[in-house]
Amino acid sequence: MTTPTRRRPLRARLLALIADATNRLTAAWRVLTRAQTALLDALARIRPGRTAYARIRAVGEAFQRQIAAFDRAAIAFAERWAATDLPAAYREGALTALDHGPLTVRWAWTSRHQAAITTLSAQYYTDLIGRIREAVRRARAFLRDALAAARARLDRYDPARTSRTRLLRDHPLDTVLYAGSSRHPVDAWARAAVAWQAVTTANAGLLRTCADELGADWVEVHDGPDCGWTSHSDADRADGTLRTIQDALAHPAAHPHCQRAFRPRPDVISRPDYAFGGPF
Repeated sequence: MTTPTRRRPLRARLLALIADATNRLTAAWRVLTRAQTALLDALARIRPGRTAYARIRAVGEAFQRQIAAFDRAAIAFAERWAATDLPAAYREGALTALDHGPLTVRWAWTSRHQAAITTLSAQYYTDLIGRIREAVRRARAFLRDALAAARARLDRYDPARTSRTRLLRDHPLDTVLYAGSSRHPVDAWARAAVAWQAVTTANAGLLRTCADELGADWVEVHDGPDCGWTSHSDADRADGTLRTIQDALAHPAAHPHCQRAFRPRPDVISRPDYAFGGPF
């Protein structure tokens, strides 16, 4: 397959993929958050009586089914993301590299490209599955607490223990836990995670294609004017520098929402003075 002569910029194609994936991932999470609201509403309607405890059990079983539905939807997203979307991002990056090369150069899923995308997909799939498992664990903890609070309300009314506000404060299922137990809204986490994985994968495809198909050892970096090379605050500014392919593969992006892009420079044969980056 030859490279098209006119294509939308890689950033525009990635933004479309990222937006679609973020919507799908947050839709899966809404199964859980809506179920949490429904369970609290249902428990609040239960009054003391002969059937009260049976109704509490039924509400709990309904929530368990919604946890399972969330688990299926979220895992389905992770499987499609790893098997279809990330390979598409990798290929888009690869074809973008060829936009800067001879039209006679072709691209295919060679064993090296297959190995690269397999490694990336497995890593990011594992990351997502870890988040999903944590969400399921937190949902089950919420369920135990909510049912215990409902029973306590029937046995001996305890406003502090049975408070809906307290349950939502202790079990915010619309958030994701980060390091240090900080909580972030699911939509913000989903957007950042999907963007990071898509951009780093696309840039990996571009960089490996620069090396394998175009024979380039160096790339030209385009980034935000204040973005550092290894992190946003790194004093080593990235924009307008030459970097080796290996260095670029180690830092395909510096931070979530990073706009880093690369252009192959097969014309640069040997630039020892740029071994650690630097202005043109």
